[in-house]
Amino acid sequence: MALPESWAVGISMLIGILALAVALQKSKRIFGFDPGNQKMQEISRSIHDGALTFLKKEYLVFSGFVIIIAMLLLYFGSWKQSVGFVAGGFTSALAGYIGMGVATKANVRAAQGAKKSLNQGLLIAFSSGSVMGLAVVGLGVLGIGIFYLLFRDPYLIYSFGFGASSIALFARVGGGIYTKAADVGADLVGKVEAGIPEDDPRNPAVIADNVGDNVGDIAGMGADLFESYVESIIAAMVIGSAAGLALGGSGVVLVIFPLLLSALGIVASIIGMGFVKASGEKAQRALDRGVWASSLIVALGSYFLATKVIPGEQGVRIFFSVLSGLAAGLVIGISTEYFTSNGRRPTKAVAEASLTGGATNIIEGLSLGMASTVIPVFAIGAAILVSYHFGGLYGIAIAAVGMLSTLGMTLATDCYGPVADNAAGISEMAGLGGNIRKRCEHLDSVGNTTAAMGKGFAIGSAALTALALFASFVQVASQLAGKEFLISITSPLVIVGIFLGALLPFIFSSLALHSVGKAAFSVISEVRRQFRSIKGLRQGNAKPDSNRCIAIVTGAALKEMMLPGLLAVLAPLIVGYFFGVEALGGLLVGATATGFLLALFMANAGASWDNAKKYIEDGKLGGKGSEAHKVAVIGDTVGDPMKDTAGPSLNILIKLISIVALVALPFLV
Repeated sequence: MALPESWAVGISMLIGILALAVALQKSKRIFGFDPGNQKMQEISRSIHDGALTFLKKEYLVFSGFVIIIAMLLLYFGSWKQSVGFVAGGFTSALAGYIGMGVATKANVRAAQGAKKSLNQGLLIAFSSGSVMGLAVVGLGVLGIGIFYLLFRDPYLIYSFGFGASSIALFARVGGGIYTKAADVGADLVGKVEAGIPEDDPRNPAVIADNVGDNVGDIAGMGADLFESYVESIIAAMVIGSAAGLALGGSGVVLVIFPLLLSALGIVASIIGMGFVKASGEKAQRALDRGVWASSLIVALGSYFLATKVIPGEQGVRIFFSVLSGLAAGLVIGISTEYFTSNGRRPTKAVAEASLTGGATNIIEGLSLGMASTVIPVFAIGAAILVSYHFGGLYGIAIAAVGMLSTLGMTLATDCYGPVADNAAGISEMAGLGGNIRKRCEHLDSVGNTTAAMGKGFAIGSAALTALALFASFVQVASQLAGKEFLISITSPLVIVGIFLGALLPFIFSSLALHSVGKAAFSVISEVRRQFRSIKGLRQGNAKPDSNRCIAIVTGAALKEMMLPGLLAVLAPLIVGYFFGVEALGGLLVGATATGFLLALFMANAGASWDNAKKYIEDGKLGGKGSEAHKVAVIGDTVGDPMKDTAGPSLNILIKLISIVALVALPFLV
């Protein structure tokens, strides 16, 4: 390697600092835009205050959990693991806090920007998403670099990933319960029963719904992909440290390469963000151009990086592993866009099914969700085969890093969606007029698709990351046992573990969906009560008590997130302790396979139901208020907790159980 180890890590960390500096610069630019009139600012302030109030209460719960786990790691493990766990949890929470804080200030500015042009509304919303994306990758590379320089042992950095995963799961489940309980309650009573538009200021649950977009789809998604990002890098570093000589290079070279590749991806993402402009064209095309530009830069740059850093033919082989992961991510994004966009045939078919009733709408959406799993499975399967052929287990881990290398850009397009959604809501509540509302709805519709693509990307990267973690699990178990550790499907313990693992995503999803249902029931009851008891509310002559709905969903989300979160942490420990490491390996296999498919199915079906509703609201098949629209709203409310609570939470589940298994291995072998 041309650069000494410390220099290479230092360069990666400097690029991480660059990402944070660019994020800060973008934040200042966003705050410089016009926040609109007094009414718009009041609505935005309510959303901002509600989101931060929830986040502070959620983080208070997190802190208790973090302290308990840190003390256990200190007692049973080492102070290094304890410090790493706390740092990982803190960094994950910080990334979410930064992204959401900016998003809740950008929403009103995006709505005001849409008054001037579609492009200005797009750029403000996208710039807000860019802050989230750059904060995640910057903090991720910086955190891993610091801990590697301190400990010089990649395995010890798993505790950093454990902290990130733990916070991510609670953030994703808690935020998901919050946002979907508010959304379902607002839609069912507002659109179906009261017959008022989406985001109508008379609806008491509308502010809570807009708050939920931020706590679920920005803070939650940011934490989700932060832990995928850091864990894919850590897994590649651990495997690289042990497999370096076998691959024809030195262990140090292969340990450092994932950090350098991630740093390259940060630079590519920053450049790609400059390609996002929507002057005279559709917003979707502008966002796609940024993603493709970033991916192309990584594809070209990784060849030179791999061949310069990794000596001999192996550098070229590792380049193909990077390329396989990068390509798989793009294929999953294209597939998700095809199945969930309201401009494509599959989602139009779901909308048309609404003409014949709720049953056909639900059946068509379920069918679409199941069919949508085919292409991502083939894409991930191809990436695994190609990356393993060229780089062995290390190649698979590098494919995961390659897929996530452009996360700064990909997450920016994802987190753009909730800001655009909030902007549409503010334009409706503030009465900005039909033309402005139409522009904001166009940005929101694109945001639904980019959010679905982001979830597909997150699920695909979770599968590759979980596989890399599993490879590391087998490798570490072999080292600790002093012999080769094999998982044979002829072993009864392995079979039992596989079945328990396959069961886990279903139980987890059941708990998450049930929690949304319970919380939504409370919201619906409260909205109905206010429509009955507050005189003049239906006529717009009185203000709803939005704070009451916010308090209901906040309390429900914080209470209901605990059981699914504890299940993910305790399941691998219980199986490993009572059935052994073989059964634990089977648990990881079963949970990864089932969780991957179930997450894809729920995320894509839910997104399609949502965009089918949007398709009708655009004036098709009878438009707003028609029977088809009412049916589509029901389909959307069924899909909401699938795509925004249970589905994306499975990403974290399959990674968290792997990381818990890895951290617990020394105590189990």
